[in-house]
Amino acid sequence: MEFELLKKLEAKGITLEKMLDAALELYIGGEKGRVREKLREIMLHYLEDVNVQALLTSAILLEENFKVEGDPVNLIADELIGIDIAEYIGGKLGLFNFFYYDTKKPGILSELPPFLDDAIGGFIAGCMSRLFQDESLYSSKKEDPGD
Repeated sequence: MEFELLKKLEAKGITLEKMLDAALELYIGGEKGRVREKLREIMLHYLEDVNVQALLTSAILLEENFKVEGDPVNLIADELIGIDIAEYIGGKLGLFNFFYYDTKKPGILSELPPFLDDAIGGFIAGCMSRLFQDESLYSSKKEDPGD
């Protein structure tokens, strides 16, 4: 299903590379090459997760079958999908990171329609949050004098 979902996203102009670019556009720090590769691994891992697949697929289906003009203020279902994806992957940090990406709309996020911009934004925010959490765990283990 992972590659099938990627093909569906690519048909909408959303590639893994564009998601990585958008994620790193707001990244502050060094070692962007290493961070990009680690983030790629995390994204590919979560694209295999049935829950992430279901939520991203729902956003695709909503874009195809539920027509709205622009991004109306009273439409919140798109935000809920993005929030669910971000929190599922990255916990509460993912939730706060989602609002950061949703406000700034870097890269591909600025080009997408309402359901997809929030779903992909949530996916990126959740994966970035997971990256920060994984890196934090790795750093604390490295610095542990008891090892």
